[in-house]
Amino acid sequence: MSSNTKLKDNLRAAILAEPDAVLDDKDLMQALVTANEQARGDNVIDLRGIAMQRLEARLDRLEDTHRSVIAAAYENLAGTNQVHRAILRLLERVEFEDFLRALGSDVAEILRVDHITLVLETTAMQEDQAIEKLGGVLTVVEPGAINAYLSQDRGGPAREVVLRQVPNPNPRIFGATANQFRSEACLKLNLGDGRLPGMIVMGSKDANHFTPQLGTDLLSFFASVFERSMRHWLS
Repeated sequence: MSSNTKLKDNLRAAILAEPDAVLDDKDLMQALVTANEQARGDNVIDLRGIAMQRLEARLDRLEDTHRSVIAAAYENLAGTNQVHRAILRLLERVEFEDFLRALGSDVAEILRVDHITLVLETTAMQEDQAIEKLGGVLTVVEPGAINAYLSQDRGGPAREVVLRQVPNPNPRIFGATANQFRSEACLKLNLGDGRLPGMIVMGSKDANHFTPQLGTDLLSFFASVFERSMRHWLS
């Protein structure tokens, strides 16, 4: 028996031993179908083969959709866990200064953003050493500045959550390293009746980190919890 015959016998024995492996191998089955079509010649039209190809294409699209849904669900779960951890870290603080410091350090790290600033409107715009000691996590602006910031580059009323790229980052918001930031998330805060509004600005050096196409539910939830905590501290 020649070596070629032995090779064929060995291959045949391997296929007979594990036929399911052949059926489950997409590339191998495609090669067998192609060989069968070549053996029939160009004058024969295999309608069943055409139908199978269409079914394979539909199955590939279905698998892609399935993977996308799973990936989106996992990403949403991961984002939810991040926001919950960030909120819990804030609620652990028993002093207002520690509460603000945690926003700029621990919370920024948990949410994987490069910078967080709390913006508060005030009618008293004098320099405050206490604000400077917080390391840029808090800044104050004149009344009306927050709505103007949220509405810049677009008309209409200010939205509660704004995600966008920032071609010209504001040093008042981001500090001395403002030119490093490329996208931001702006969360408007309702601090209670009789009080001027506030705003949280999350900055990223990645231009694609915050885009208008992203969902805002988790950020809205974070803002809601934060503004309620702020009302407690301000009272």
